[in-house]
Amino acid sequence: MTVTPELNAQIKHTIDTKTKPLGSLGKLENLAAQIARVQGTVAPVMNACTLTIFAADHGIAHAGVSAFPQVVTGQMVMNFLTGGAAANVFAAVNGVDLQVVDAGVAGAPIPHPSLIDRRIAAGTENFLTGPAMTGEQARQALDMGAGIAREARGEALAFGEMGIANTATASALTHKLTGIPLAELVGRGTGLDDAGLATKLEILNRAVERTPDLTPEQAMAEYGGFEILMIAGAMMEAAQCGRVVIVDGFIATAAAVLAVTLTPRCRDAMVFAHRSQESGHKALLAYLDADPLLSLDMRLGEGTGALLAWPLLRAAAAMMTDMASFEAAGVSNRD
Repeated sequence: MTVTPELNAQIKHTIDTKTKPLGSLGKLENLAAQIARVQGTVAPVMNACTLTIFAADHGIAHAGVSAFPQVVTGQMVMNFLTGGAAANVFAAVNGVDLQVVDAGVAGAPIPHPSLIDRRIAAGTENFLTGPAMTGEQARQALDMGAGIAREARGEALAFGEMGIANTATASALTHKLTGIPLAELVGRGTGLDDAGLATKLEILNRAVERTPDLTPEQAMAEYGGFEILMIAGAMMEAAQCGRVVIVDGFIATAAAVLAVTLTPRCRDAMVFAHRSQESGHKALLAYLDADPLLSLDMRLGEGTGALLAWPLLRAAAAMMTDMASFEAAGVSNRD
């Protein structure tokens, strides 16, 4: 995605000469300019969006870092497939296509005609004692995510996730990628109490002490999750194809950190939907210099925040194309 100075100037002129006081639409103007740069035009289009929910399980769950049992991952996959989750409701309200990917859910494969099977294994290994996955599996996850993005419909793509213990995985992985202290990244996840939170932090500290400094490729194999890596691969591919990436909450932002680490230019395509209540999200947003559109005290995941941000992207693009300029409307501009 290469944006010339000439295009930047044209985008700024288009926004500044709409029938409004300069800068009066605030963040929406910044969003419109970003969408225009991603698409390389002063007349961007935001007609369709697809939300892909990637589901996978995590071996670290067996160390006691989550308040919920691992079986919930598969149960929630079925809930997505039968339309009963918050993501389904928000997607339907906002006209967003929703698809679900088995990236590595524990147990036997889930037989459902609407489920996209990209399962690498029945969950990762426990990274407290060894690598979460092999290097080959990590590369496979990135490639599979990229393939999903290529096939998805829409000018914008959003990515959600489901996986018990994936906040623990996201914390360990981003600690290794960024150097942010674990204490700033580890939160309550699915609802740990104070004792559970302390246990989670202690377990993760032991897990990350297991390895010295790692390359990004080593870190994603040692501490990654199949769904997080697939989201990162999908984000990189979507950006490469000139599509806007709507980044959801803590887990999706962890995937964004990995994607930006591997391919820095993909950051330009990322719109950050909301600020999650999960404590580590604030640290990751600061690391990426991201200013989210919404702050609704949410911490559900599933892509729910991204779905709620989608109408703002549509409005921003429509402002660029449908709102009159001072000249076209015959309205006097500033002196």
